[in-house]
Parts: sequence; C-alpha cells; structure tokens
Amino acid sequence: MHSEDLVKVAIAALEEIKAQDITTIDVREKTSITDYMVIASGTSSRHVKSLVDNVLEKTKEQGVRPIGSEGLDSGEWALLDLGDIVVHVMLPTTRQFYDLERLWQGAEQSRAQQSGERE
Repeated sequence: MHSEDLVKVAIAALEEIKAQDITTIDVREKTSITDYMVIASGTSSRHVKSLVDNVLEKTKEQGVRPIGSEGLDSGEWALLDLGDIVVHVMLPTTRQFYDLERLWQGAEQSRAQQSGERE
C-alpha cells in the first residue's frame, strides 16, 4: 500500500471516532524514518486509546501490520508506527506541550477536513 493511501486509511479511521484537529505532515524531505506523520487529539485517555485501536484495526484490514506502538496504556499520548506513516494521538494539553507541528516546521502540513466541513 502506498504511503498516501495509508494516510487516507488512518485519517478515515480517526474521523470515524471523532478525532480532533487531525494534521498530516509530509516529512519525506526531513527524515528517512517515515514518510508522513499523522497527529490528532482525543478528548480523554479512553478516547485516545479508542482512536489508536480503530486506526490499528482499519490498517490491519488493509494488510498493514504495525512495526510498533507506544503509550497505549497511559492514554495521554499513543504512537502507532506503521512504517511509512507514524500516527500520534494525544490529549490536547500533551499535544500543546510537545508541539510536534512546530518541531517539524518547514515540512509540508495539511489539516484533515472534518466531516461537517466538506462541501
């Protein structure tokens, strides 16, 4: 599966369970460890875990197995490494503290349109 298609699957899985503020960062020109980072916020620790679990389920349905995961127990910040993309789901305060968007400043970023914002 191409990394762009994998990003679409991950975003759809996040949107399905109402993730907030979904951002995709193209880091192909910045690092060799992955192509894209998908960052989203959850409203509670349980929501963060549910979001990551749904991404995991939907990507497995597409035949993509994760390389690794972190933080699934704490729920403050969960990471899912899918090789070509890395999905970060955090509580808003944690996301603001680490500010990954600023860290990867200069990389091409795009925000997912929420279901209600589509034309």
